[in-house]
Amino acid sequence: MNIEHLRLFLRIAALHNISQAGAEMGLSPALASAHINKLEENLGVRLIHRTTRKVSLTEEGQVFLLHAEDVLASVEAAKASIGAGNTSPTGTLRVAAPASFGRMHLLPGLVEFMQQYPNLKVDLKLSDSIVDLVEGGFDVAIRNAELKDSSLIARKLTHDNRIVCASPDYISLNGAPEKPIDLKKHNCITLLNLDNWVFSKGSDIFNIKVSGSFRTDNGEAIRDACSQGLGVTINSTWSCYQQLVSGQLQQLLSDYSLASQTAIWAVYPSSRQLAPKVRCFIDFFTKYFEGTPYWDRALANHTVN
Repeated sequence: MNIEHLRLFLRIAALHNISQAGAEMGLSPALASAHINKLEENLGVRLIHRTTRKVSLTEEGQVFLLHAEDVLASVEAAKASIGAGNTSPTGTLRVAAPASFGRMHLLPGLVEFMQQYPNLKVDLKLSDSIVDLVEGGFDVAIRNAELKDSSLIARKLTHDNRIVCASPDYISLNGAPEKPIDLKKHNCITLLNLDNWVFSKGSDIFNIKVSGSFRTDNGEAIRDACSQGLGVTINSTWSCYQQLVSGQLQQLLSDYSLASQTAIWAVYPSSRQLAPKVRCFIDFFTKYFEGTPYWDRALANHTVN
């Protein structure tokens, strides 16, 4: 059985399109179809239904898909083991990450990662939308949202502390909220569909529905709008630590904890075998972010000074 035929089959299963899957692998539509025909001929079953609009997996194709994923993962692991440490992972590693965190913190680490693994190529997609790893053909994703997909395996890279903040100019004009309920009197900058801010203090919970004149889908845009005096917002310390250190932003309501504290996770599809290129990526960034991350050290040094 041809391994490249299996790779093609997996991409067709994800994309539901033979031509598109073939193009990703440098194959013409005719040659991609011929490869799938050969795979079906070798197996003695039909794996996909072909229509004029798209293709879909047959019942046999659905069953075969799970085994094909394991086979390819095992092949990657076998290739890595042959070198017994003398070779590094090869191929293309496809990574998805949130736009702001990816640009600010993942990309600098990737420079060092690629120097350490020169035989790897990296395709990085930066988007604040949650991508489907399987359909998008991604090997691993960085997430800072609540994890809901039980088919994924997650490994925590670092924490994601979030604070309420505003600029000195905004505070001088509008005052600073002393209690969460005071936020109802302020212009609050929000992420789209995230206008319920939940705080806790001891055993007390405060659920505040905020409102304001500006909202967006990007964390850096929220931070910058806040720095320019537009209103009060919630931002991650990894995003706004430089503005806090420089004095462009000030933390508010520090006596209250935000119930939305999350973490930065590396997630990947579950499989019996973890591809060597994914394993080295996760191991590298677990070590890269371990302990107190550099943005928290910067804030701690600023507080001491």
